[in-house]
Amino acid sequence: MSFWTKKSRIVITCGKGIPPFLKKEILSLGFPILGEGRAEVETEGTLEEAMRLNLLISTGQRVLFLIESFMAKTPDELYKRISRIGWEEYIREDGYFCVTSSVNHPAIKDSRFANVKCKDAVVDRIKEKRGRRPDAGPERDQVVIHLYWRNNLCQVFFDTSGEPLSKRGYRMIPLKAPMQETLAAAVVLATEWNGNGNFINPMCGSGTLAIEATLMALGRAPGLLRSNYGFMHLKGFDEPSWKVLRRKIRAEATDRFAGRVIATDISQQAVEAAKKNAMTAGVDRFIEFGVCDFSETPVPDQGGVVLLNPEYGERMGETEKLKEMYKRIGDFFKKKCQGYKGYVFTGSLDLSKKIGLRTQRRILFYNGPIECRLLEYALYEGSRKEGQGGI
Repeated sequence: MSFWTKKSRIVITCGKGIPPFLKKEILSLGFPILGEGRAEVETEGTLEEAMRLNLLISTGQRVLFLIESFMAKTPDELYKRISRIGWEEYIREDGYFCVTSSVNHPAIKDSRFANVKCKDAVVDRIKEKRGRRPDAGPERDQVVIHLYWRNNLCQVFFDTSGEPLSKRGYRMIPLKAPMQETLAAAVVLATEWNGNGNFINPMCGSGTLAIEATLMALGRAPGLLRSNYGFMHLKGFDEPSWKVLRRKIRAEATDRFAGRVIATDISQQAVEAAKKNAMTAGVDRFIEFGVCDFSETPVPDQGGVVLLNPEYGERMGETEKLKEMYKRIGDFFKKKCQGYKGYVFTGSLDLSKKIGLRTQRRILFYNGPIECRLLEYALYEGSRKEGQGGI
């Protein structure tokens, strides 16, 4: 049996707070859930199925395919066990690989030491079996081996993604403090917007939320935007089958949806960047961009989702300036957004109190190390009057 068709454990990593949404994605694709952690979900499948996961998953960061699991007490024991793996069957002797790791072991003070031990075991094995050793380095653009070592449990994976899946390839102009693509996808999933009704995104910045929402509404696999993955550099990679899979998944997408996507920002530079990013993603014709203060964003009558990602004052002295803006967000919701579900993604619950509306849900996410909430508001229909929008 080829190692490409052998079933094994697959661990898909993600940001903290994202596992519930990643689980839904995995189940919707027909894969089982074998376990869940703070920042990963476990399933199982073949390397061929891992290719499909890399294309279709929108909230995961890395698709790790388990090669071997064993106990190792010391670095020397780690080296011996890794050198028993048949690396010559996976990696070309004239190829290249990178080692990444997650290590928490009393014998290791610096994870780079464990990386070197793993790298040495791989190259020594291949040189012994093939008479030549592959190159190794820090770049993750070819084969990537991931070492997990906690206490005495050691697991060795292929990182089939190579570069993180958040690097879709469309965000050529990120601007300052952009939301990562995988987090944006999870936030959109949390709103339950699916293309029916409108998706209104004031304060759109570089357009990540609007682009991820549009990709989902069209059923377009985010992984199709990338041309390079770690699995493509393993021995036995079947390029014709890969091209067939990509064509099949591309054909399953649609080219229309019922609602409108409207994205605005007060910064002309931000809107220009968002337009270029949307163009690179191939969704620019589905997004209506505009330059205006968030409160002037057009909100059609049909209902849907309004999602804002305002600043939340990470630096001293910023918070006071932002209180008025959060109050204005509440006014915007009340005056212009009846019949919608309103959402604010923020890292400051204190500032969010200035919105002045009762939350329906508070969904925990992390933007890097910052604990954040996606706050949901039900904005009931009122007697919105032309021009003033009172409730």
